[in-house]
Amino acid sequence: MMQIDQTALLQKAAMARKTPQIDEHVQNEKLKEQCDAFEAIILKMLLDETMKGNDPLLPKDPGRDIYRSMMNDQRAKELSGAFGYSELLYNYLSEKSLNK
Repeated sequence: MMQIDQTALLQKAAMARKTPQIDEHVQNEKLKEQCDAFEAIILKMLLDETMKGNDPLLPKDPGRDIYRSMMNDQRAKELSGAFGYSELLYNYLSEKSLNK
C-alpha cells in the first residue's frame, strides 16, 4: 500500500483557502481605483465645461487651452474619490459581484 503524506495535502488546502481572500482584497482595491478614475473623468468633463470663461491668471497664449486642460485634469484627480460618484459606483459593482 502507498502512504500519502497528509501534512503536505493539508498545507496545500490551507494555502488554497487563503489565496481567494488575498485576491478578493486586491480586486476590491483595483475596483476602488478604477471607480476613482471613472469619477475623475466625469469631474474633468465637468471642469472643462464650466471653466471655459476667461481666467485672469492665464495669459492668452497659444498653450493656454493645453495648460487649462492639464490643470483641470489634476484638479479632477485630486477631487476624485471624495465627490460621491466613485463610492456609489463601487458599492453598486461590489453588490452586483456578490450576487453572482
